[in-house]
Amino acid sequence: MKKIYNYYILLIIAIGLSSCDDNLEINPRQSIDGSLALATEANIQALLIGIYEDSGQSVAFGGDIQITNELLGNSDQVSWFGTFVAPRQFIRKSILVDNSFVGDTWAKNYEVINQANLILDNLDVVTSSGVKNRIEGETKYLRALNYFSLITLWALPYEAGVSNTQPGVPLRLIGYEDYRTPLPASRASVEEIYAQILADLEDAYSNLPSSNDIFASKYAAQALRARVYLQMQNYAAARDAAHDVIENSGAELTETFADAFNNDANSSEDLFAFQVTNQTGDNDLITFYASQDNGGRGGDITLNPEYFALFPDADDERSSFTYIGDFGDDLTAKYTNQFANVVISRLAEMYLIRAEGNIIENTTVGATPVEDINKLRVRANADPVAGPLTQADILLERQLELAFEGFLLQDLKRTQSAVDDLPYDSPRLVLPIPQNEMDTNNLIEQNPGYGS
Repeated sequence: MKKIYNYYILLIIAIGLSSCDDNLEINPRQSIDGSLALATEANIQALLIGIYEDSGQSVAFGGDIQITNELLGNSDQVSWFGTFVAPRQFIRKSILVDNSFVGDTWAKNYEVINQANLILDNLDVVTSSGVKNRIEGETKYLRALNYFSLITLWALPYEAGVSNTQPGVPLRLIGYEDYRTPLPASRASVEEIYAQILADLEDAYSNLPSSNDIFASKYAAQALRARVYLQMQNYAAARDAAHDVIENSGAELTETFADAFNNDANSSEDLFAFQVTNQTGDNDLITFYASQDNGGRGGDITLNPEYFALFPDADDERSSFTYIGDFGDDLTAKYTNQFANVVISRLAEMYLIRAEGNIIENTTVGATPVEDINKLRVRANADPVAGPLTQADILLERQLELAFEGFLLQDLKRTQSAVDDLPYDSPRLVLPIPQNEMDTNNLIEQNPGYGS
């Protein structure tokens, strides 16, 4: 429940105040001695809540990561009418090293990773029965989530069947007190980063409970693992992980497609979501997709006729899940509640992953691809498909179901599809290493096309 989340936010504040003396000589939060901040189980738990809070900020999974993936992966389905320069560079595939989204998201991902490392370095202070495993699991889930963001946006894509020695991102697994001046580190390979992500998710799956209120659970970790395996084109492993979630998580599709969005509390379909209230959390999906009446800027991202042309069935609710914005443009209705939770994983994605895995592997684990896809289509009032289905059919269904949720660019890359006439492995579809990292890390190499 959100009241638990808010309680822990207050606990973080209390911890900071407890470090002050009777004369109220309050030190800034960043100057609190690291040994004090990590000295007790309560402090470790408060820091973990802080990691959730930081991961859900707008510059991270509170919207900017999803928006970057959608705009960079877009060809002609949406337009950018906003005044912000950074998103316009994404949609034009012409990104500068000082792009604010690039710099802020990189910094926030590594800030979270560093905080996670600090918790893992100090887990021995946690002695309560069962609590240590849960904290380790949640922390490794969040570290994996942030590393997956980094490796998919800042490196050339993973390709199955090869060694994947292409430069990834720095692999930092030891915590340091001042995240603003990270220790210099060279770029680990793409293969090494994916191996670390999978190791963290394996530990998270083993340590987390099946149900964990609003926090990461065993099946949140498994859902992310299904997504990671899919990106690696390990379709059998992706299928099996998705099947585990479908069969054992207890999650259920919402009754209608609309019910899956704009929720103040987690829906029956949500496997993990960052919590947003009128006091805590951010939602840049609202900022850039929504009208002013719905808390946005009026509709910076608008839908084009090419988007609606994707839908073969005019009765498909997903094609009409839109509204007219402040300037007469079509806007998605997925983001109309500025205090709605930001969903990271939902059950519909698992049905799509299982269906695609079964098609590639020529299997029927759990259900046939037709059965899985029709669960989503019937819910959306679209005509059921008869089959047989191809991978291309599933990829289209992913666009219809998951549009604007941050999947487009990575789906195109893993299937080696062109993006706006650029090849899937074009350097222009990879973000530059931020200028601040280049200035402070003498061991790192810039991505091709962005200078030294």
